Amino acid sequence: MTRFCSFPKPMAILRHVLRVLIPVSIALTIYLYLYPVFGACAFPLPPSSSSETRSPFLETAKSHWVPAFLANATATATATAINSSIEEPPAPALPSKKAPFRLLTLGDPQLEGSTSIPIEYLGVFPHAKSLVRNFKLSRLGIKQALHDVVDILLEDTFNFFESVRKIIDLFGNDFYLAHIYRSVHWWTRPTHVTVLGDLVGSQWLNEAEFTKRANRYWNRVFRGAEKVPNSLQAYPAEEYDLSGYLSRFDNDTTWARRIINVAGNHDIGYAGDITTNLTARFEKAFGKINYELRFELPLPEGFDSKTLYDPDTNTESTRLIPELRLVVLNDMNLDTPALSTQLQDDTYTFINNVINTAAAVEFEGHYTVILTHIPLYKPTGVCVDQPFFEFHSHDGTLKEQNQLSVAASKGFLEGILGMSASSSAPGGGKGRRGIILNGHDHAGCDTYHYVNQTAEGGELEWQVKRWRQAVREKTVGKEAEGVPGVREITVRSMMGDFGGNAGLLSIWFDEESWQWKADYDTCPLGTQHLWWLVHILDLIAVVGLVVYIACGALKVVGLDVDGLFWGSSKASAKMPAATTQTEKARAQPKSG
Repeated sequence: MTRFCSFPKPMAILRHVLRVLIPVSIALTIYLYLYPVFGACAFPLPPSSSSETRSPFLETAKSHWVPAFLANATATATATAINSSIEEPPAPALPSKKAPFRLLTLGDPQLEGSTSIPIEYLGVFPHAKSLVRNFKLSRLGIKQALHDVVDILLEDTFNFFESVRKIIDLFGNDFYLAHIYRSVHWWTRPTHVTVLGDLVGSQWLNEAEFTKRANRYWNRVFRGAEKVPNSLQAYPAEEYDLSGYLSRFDNDTTWARRIINVAGNHDIGYAGDITTNLTARFEKAFGKINYELRFELPLPEGFDSKTLYDPDTNTESTRLIPELRLVVLNDMNLDTPALSTQLQDDTYTFINNVINTAAAVEFEGHYTVILTHIPLYKPTGVCVDQPFFEFHSHDGTLKEQNQLSVAASKGFLEGILGMSASSSAPGGGKGRRGIILNGHDHAGCDTYHYVNQTAEGGELEWQVKRWRQAVREKTVGKEAEGVPGVREITVRSMMGDFGGNAGLLSIWFDEESWQWKADYDTCPLGTQHLWWLVHILDLIAVVGLVVYIACGALKVVGLDVDGLFWGSSKASAKMPAATTQTEKARAQPKSG
């Protein structure tokens, strides 16, 4: 009996494992589902006019502490843009110290699908079917059959298990991406959301596969979100309707539920790939490839509107009502040669209309946010991606590019934003205030494009530095000294291999200078392995706990689980002991 007791008991082993596994699982799960909290993720705050030091994280946390009944009472007073025209701004509610425009930026989710699963395009064990077909009594048939057997063992089996792994991986990846969107959106409370291109993993999908991935995009990854209504995806015009009002209060979530989708090269292709069919199906599923949105910030209570520009009563003023202009732009066919000159002409016509309908560069109060996919030109060494162009051999059209060309980038800066290398240009060449957001370079990059109008010798050229370097060297903010510039943020991908990143852009209005200002921060989750680890541990812990409770219940009703588990070992352990006692009895002398 003593030998049986030396065997470890299953219930005891399971109990000790659960004592370690359950606390670890709970701790990791809490971290995973509250990672924006632990990472102190928050939209940057506008600077305070007082000496008060404010923490973006604490201000975000406070927005979650507001009593629910107060939030509900004030939210009911909000009127928002559902149609293409808005008559009244939203009613005041709870005051907020946060920026009135907070854009959650997500880059390159690249949803994969059946094209990455071998059995989807090769079939399940295709050589097994070939084996049946070719198994004949002839010498040639036997030889081919042997080849098929080898292919089944070395190729079909591998493809089958690889396909199973990939199916599980794709399923989990959807929920990993969904977890990033859901968690960051819940905690940081953005006012607007954008995905900066490459929504799906390839432009060469058939209609069925594209539809399947679009459904996964809306029903799994961004579940609960919606496309920007077609009526609000406006074409630039002199007379336009507002897309909505920005609020100085956190009392509206209409735009926070909408996704401003940008077309990427994996969605519609590069210039040498883009066709009307690829464009049409993208626009049907995700929204137009070129459009604009206009948001106005209502003037503060008591503000004297007579100080603003008015063509009839106040032509001396250069101040306009504060307004944000979001330009969603397909820049994949800005460079040549393009497969469809018509689609390329449409893009350039759109840009010209953006320029022609913008406020003159001399005016203040408007701010342009350009949302696109391909980054502007940067010399080798500034970002991870270096300049690269490749062309199709059959027709010479553009096959692939890492960045826009120098000419196309210059058109961005001097056209849409109106900046100039010449100080004699309108507005001194300072241009319109704005910011550029894009994706494509999965590693991300934060830069500052500028031109020094006072440079001597040679042709004045646009230059670019990393944002932090430009700030450190005080290149930023020198427009008055003849150095106009603009910030370009290439958002790091939200894919697991790049840390599951989310970008947080804050834009607020400075009434003293009558200018919009912006700041940017990031909120990474970490690789997808963390997501998998936590959920696998959770599954093991739950299954283990259920088994332990079930075994405990069986023990209560009189069934010895440990005995059943080690029954055979118990029998084998008791046998030698009995034999030993018999031998000892025989060895003892008999009395009498």
